[in-house]
Amino acid sequence: MARRQETRLDRRQFLKAMAAAGAGAILTACGVDTVTVLPETETALPSTATPRPTATTQAQIATTAPTEEPASSPTPQPTPELAYLAVARGADPAAITMAAIAAIGGIARFVKQGDDVIIKPNICTNYYSYEYGATTNPEVVATLVRMCLGAGAKRVRVMDHPFGGTSESAYGKSGIAEAVAAAGGEMEIMNRNKFKNAAIPEGRDIKEWTFYKPILDADVVIDVPIAKHHNLARLSLAGKNLLGVITNPGGIHANLGQRIADLVSVVRPTLTVVDAVRTLMRNGPTGGNLDDVRLTNTVIASHDIVAADAYAATLFDLTGSDIAYIKASADMGLGTLDLRSIKIEEIAV
Repeated sequence: MARRQETRLDRRQFLKAMAAAGAGAILTACGVDTVTVLPETETALPSTATPRPTATTQAQIATTAPTEEPASSPTPQPTPELAYLAVARGADPAAITMAAIAAIGGIARFVKQGDDVIIKPNICTNYYSYEYGATTNPEVVATLVRMCLGAGAKRVRVMDHPFGGTSESAYGKSGIAEAVAAAGGEMEIMNRNKFKNAAIPEGRDIKEWTFYKPILDADVVIDVPIAKHHNLARLSLAGKNLLGVITNPGGIHANLGQRIADLVSVVRPTLTVVDAVRTLMRNGPTGGNLDDVRLTNTVIASHDIVAADAYAATLFDLTGSDIAYIKASADMGLGTLDLRSIKIEEIAV
C-alpha cells in the first residue's frame, strides 16, 4: 500500500511552517519545427521589473561543436523522513507550490548558492491566456523563480518553444513573461545558435538528437508542465514537456512513447512540478474552450519525473502505465511507476 500522509494547514500555519523551513523568506511541450533565430545578445526579453543581480552570462556556445555526451548530475535523493512525492491542494497557486516543495525537503534541497537554474514551463501557443489550460500557470512559475533566487541561484531563466505564434507573443499572452519579470527572473528566447547534437547513450530508439545546450549545461533544470489532455500522447505532462528543449519534435512523434523516454534519459530534470491548478480535460494540447477546463487547484512535486507524471495521470482517471512515455521511462529505470511503493504527502492549504 502507498504510504500516504495527509496534512491540513490554514494559511497562518502554512506561512509559519514555511518560515521555520527557510522557505517563507521568499513568501511543449507542444513542440515546433522551427526556432526563432536571434543574435546572441538578443535572446533575453526586456524585463519590466528591476532585475536581481546575476552573474556574468555564460560564454557563448560554438555552433560547430561536435556531438558529445552531456555530463549528468545525480538527482538529489530523499531521506526516509521526507515525502518522495507531494500533492498540495488549495485556491492559492503560490501557496500550494510552496507547500509541495516544502514537503519534499524545500527548494534548498535542489538549488544551491550560485546555481544556474532553468525553469521549463509549457508555453504552448499565443492563442489563449493560461485560463484555457494549455499553458502553465504564471503564479506557479513565478513562485519557483522567487524560491530559486531566495535559495541563492545566480540566475533563473524561463523558456519554451511555442507551438503557435512567436516566442515573445506566446510568453506575453500566457501571462508568464510579466509574472517572471516581477519575480526577478529572465525570459529567454531559445536561439537556434545554441542548439547542438548530443548523444543519448541510454536511448532505446534514438541515439542522438539536437538539444538546447543551456538545458544540458544548467546546474538545475525544473520541469513545470501543465497537466492536460493531448490528442496523440493522451496526456501532456512532464515527459512530453521536454519536446520543448529540442529541434525537430515532429521526428519524436514517429515512436512517441519510447522517444520521449529517451529524451528524459538525457535531460533528467532535477525537480518536476506539475501544474494542475487548471487542467485541460479534453481537446488538448491547445484547447480553446473554457468548458474543457477543470479547476483542480493542485500542484504535484517530486525529484522523480516518472512518479510525478504517474500521479498526474490519476487526475484524468488514468494510470502511469496507460501513458506510453511514462511507462517507457519507468522501464528504462528513470523513475518509479508504482505509487504504492513511495511515501506521498497530501497537503490541504
